[in-house]
Amino acid sequence: MKNEHEIKRLDGTKVIFILKGVLIGAIAGIIVSLFRLLIEEMSEHIVTLYLWFRENPFWLIPWGLIMLTTAFVVGALIKSEPDIKGSGIPQVEGALQGEIRLNWFSILWKKFIGGIMSVGSGLFLGREGPSIQLGAMVGQGFSEYTSASTSEKKIFISSGAAAGLGAAFNAPIAGLLFVIEEVHHHFSPLIWLTSLTSALTANLVSLNFFGLKPVLFIANVPSLPLKYYGLLVLLGIILGFLGYIYQIVLLSLPIIYKKTHLPDHLYGIIPFLLIIPIAFFFPFYLGGGNQIVLAIGENSFPLTVLIFLFILRFVFSMVSYGANLPGGIFLPILTLGALIGGIYGTILHQWFGLDSVLIRDFAIFAMAGYFTAIGKAPLTAIILVTEMVGNITHLMPLAVCSLTAYVINDLLGGNPIYESLLERLLKGHIPNITGNKTIIEFPVTAESTLDGTMVRDFNWPKEMLLISIRRGSAEILTHGDTIMKVGDLLMILTDEGYTQKIKVQIRERSDAAIAKKQDKAIKD
Repeated sequence: MKNEHEIKRLDGTKVIFILKGVLIGAIAGIIVSLFRLLIEEMSEHIVTLYLWFRENPFWLIPWGLIMLTTAFVVGALIKSEPDIKGSGIPQVEGALQGEIRLNWFSILWKKFIGGIMSVGSGLFLGREGPSIQLGAMVGQGFSEYTSASTSEKKIFISSGAAAGLGAAFNAPIAGLLFVIEEVHHHFSPLIWLTSLTSALTANLVSLNFFGLKPVLFIANVPSLPLKYYGLLVLLGIILGFLGYIYQIVLLSLPIIYKKTHLPDHLYGIIPFLLIIPIAFFFPFYLGGGNQIVLAIGENSFPLTVLIFLFILRFVFSMVSYGANLPGGIFLPILTLGALIGGIYGTILHQWFGLDSVLIRDFAIFAMAGYFTAIGKAPLTAIILVTEMVGNITHLMPLAVCSLTAYVINDLLGGNPIYESLLERLLKGHIPNITGNKTIIEFPVTAESTLDGTMVRDFNWPKEMLLISIRRGSAEILTHGDTIMKVGDLLMILTDEGYTQKIKVQIRERSDAAIAKKQDKAIKD
């Protein structure tokens, strides 16, 4: 009877969190859908305006003053709230790790306005990173209004982030996977249930705004014949190498921008002025680049045009993102990947006689591979591209290309870009002892030395207390003789400011124990 009551209690908890996930998803869905709608409307008017400038070029002078004013307004928002810089994903990850404290309301409205002004002006930035941060701030606001515990707060922020991505791209499953694979790096029942619910709810809201058609729907894409799978491996190798270059350049941007001697909140002056000549000559290739992906899927482009577009978008997306403006790199990365795939497919067509209809296949596969190489989140990349394109028949080639790109980037020493950006954000940061206790979950994985180890035999960090182990639907109170197993979630009590430090120390001590065993085995 006791176990029956315990199971009912846990099920009841899940239902409550699902209902809360619906509410968070609905609010985040409305906010992100409005964010997306206003950016799209503004982008359309910007294109029309630049076409008019071609006939009335003298009006570019007052327009330059307007863009300069816009840069100062966005700069003022950044100066007053530095946590709206960039995509916002590193800030969300930092908040979930207890390393950063975010003012949810300040970020919510300033990121909303700053993101619309930056992305809507035609800069080569994406809406998805800001959408994730907007959704996460909805989750944080919900947790503060409901006086949620620290662990519940993290669940709500995670579900809001998933909702943000789900609404931005109409990709709810990718939103869930992003939270699990990129943010938390492990599977937690309450997190995935609440996040999936929020993402589905936000997607439902978004569909009412934008319709059922996938964001990057490409019709009549044939299945890639098996005889060409070797070409996928070669493409994956190229993408892994190019993804590594992207990571190096992106992480070098602060050094480059410092040479301008501008205050960091006014770096945006450079891309806001440079976009004017780019938009004047290429008005249809502005923004995140989804229109380019769609064009590659529908038309054949000369090789020189594809190469030129890749160089232009690579350079100016770096200029745009390096200026600390509120905008993301998700969609620009996917666009660059599509261009790489288009170049690769066009070369195969022109030099080796590949059927031209397969060029769009390589463009789709390269989107996932390039994103995987840069973000090191292959499952998210595969499902995201699948949901955005609206075709589930390409899962196998997407997986082959992504896995190859992942391995090559890993061999080159590449790290997940958002983790690298977070490390840079926290450089020199000292853990903030808040006095607020929290429970964190640490997974026991197959490669960990924790598997099969008694609790008393592991060298635990001093700033924590292992209070229980969650094994399936059961929760085990621990003692020294308790043996940890693969799939267990360790429930650890610590100070909110020590959460990331605890996780890192456990991993390092686990790796050290494995290395010690290997050395002993070699000596024996």
